[in-house]
Amino acid sequence: MRLAIAAIGRMKAGPEQELAERYRKRAAQTGARIGFRGLEVVEIRESRAQEIGKRMIEESIALANVIPDQAATIILEERGENLDSASLAAQLGRWRDDGRPAAVFIIGGDDGLAPSLRDKATLRLAFGAATWPHQLVRIMLLEQLYRAVTILSGHPYHRA
Repeated sequence: MRLAIAAIGRMKAGPEQELAERYRKRAAQTGARIGFRGLEVVEIRESRAQEIGKRMIEESIALANVIPDQAATIILEERGENLDSASLAAQLGRWRDDGRPAAVFIIGGDDGLAPSLRDKATLRLAFGAATWPHQLVRIMLLEQLYRAVTILSGHPYHRA
């Protein structure tokens, strides 16, 4: 199963990008041993539309275009489920074992996602009730994906 993160906006060069890349590489390497093919980050340019609704729709269409058929679609949003690391790992393992072609994690833009994309979510995931900057959300997600594949592979990184 392929893992991917599709995010609105680019992560600028600097320590945050370096940390994100470190977790991406670790997750891809560890995941490859247990049936996960890579971990791709797809950055989608922010819409320049003046109207909020139009921006939301344009960005949601661009995000939807990177989701393969029958992929698990996980949307990060503040009202999503708060899963612990072991539960997220178990869910990824189930999707992999069920033959899903991919799990695509969606990080929307500042205006959120269009209802048409939100309604297609297999899972809505939150990192607590706090509002987080998009760059930190991406880093936290990459770390949690690395942690999930280490849990599934029996690696000692995660100690419950």
